[in-house]
Amino acid sequence: MPNILDIRRRIRSVTNTRQITKAMKMVSAAKLRRAQDRALAARPYAQMLTNVLKSLVSRAEIYDPETGEPKHPLLAARPENNILFIVVTGDKGLAGAFNTNILKAAMKFLATESGKNIEIEAIGRKGRDFLRRRFSAADPRKAGSSDSPRTTIVGEHIGVLAKLEYEWVSEISAGIVDRYSHEEIDSVYFVYNEFKSVISQRLVVEKILPIGEVGKAGIAQSVEMTQEQKQHVVEATKGAGVSVRPADTTAIDEAAAHFATAQVDYVYEQPADELFKSLLPKYVAIQIFHGLLESVAAEHAARMTAMDSATSNATDMIDSLTLVMNRVRQAKITKEIIEIVSGAAAM
Repeated sequence: MPNILDIRRRIRSVTNTRQITKAMKMVSAAKLRRAQDRALAARPYAQMLTNVLKSLVSRAEIYDPETGEPKHPLLAARPENNILFIVVTGDKGLAGAFNTNILKAAMKFLATESGKNIEIEAIGRKGRDFLRRRFSAADPRKAGSSDSPRTTIVGEHIGVLAKLEYEWVSEISAGIVDRYSHEEIDSVYFVYNEFKSVISQRLVVEKILPIGEVGKAGIAQSVEMTQEQKQHVVEATKGAGVSVRPADTTAIDEAAAHFATAQVDYVYEQPADELFKSLLPKYVAIQIFHGLLESVAAEHAARMTAMDSATSNATDMIDSLTLVMNRVRQAKITKEIIEIVSGAAAM
């Protein structure tokens, strides 16, 4: 039979842990609200850029009339022998299965593309540490390299998601666009957690380059949330001040879409071909930036849910330990009464 003092000490320890997990849940909820607002604030620019490009497609001559080949290198599709794979995970743990699910999706993709040369850009400490144990680091390949196909890590980016800036994403994107234009890589894939709301998320592997159709995501793999996961998230949001439904952006969407669909002959200061050529790299950058913003929001949502579950488990454990303590105390009192009665009877 356990000692009452030991049980009380354990109850006190679990109570302290519950206070920590409850505080972490509220911190994650606050960060989630800010991440949602930031992702929503970046959406109008991304939508308008997409619709400007859609409008330019009908006005610019993007394909060679003789050969039918695209004039811009980012539209040119080639056999995928050299693949750049961007893996986005968190820098910290205590987020449930968030990082594990992303890495499972990444390993599944790598398995399907075996036999090809794959270069990995790891964004986030958890993904970097996981991939380091399986693949070696190497310099990016140059065009025309005769080395045998293998999977290597060519970039590591730690601590950038905490204060994500578009300038940094623009630099990374510029390097990717330059490598693709010089045919050092044949395609770019991006695995991240797509986030619309706390109950509308999915894990996707998206094809960034080559650009197949402006405004249409090239989803290679996707994993939807289960009904059980959605229910857990709904329970976690109670009292956290986080909205379950996605923000209503109907007016913004319609205003942005009107630009591309309006039967108006816009007069651009630059030639349409030149404008289209200069905007395509920005389109790639905003896709990566928006994916990173959504991944940050999804990580905070996962951590909020995990801390809510930990708080509930701590409460259940405290109730269970309290019941055990009461039983031990009752047994001790009963034993003392029996001893007193037995001693009185012996006299």
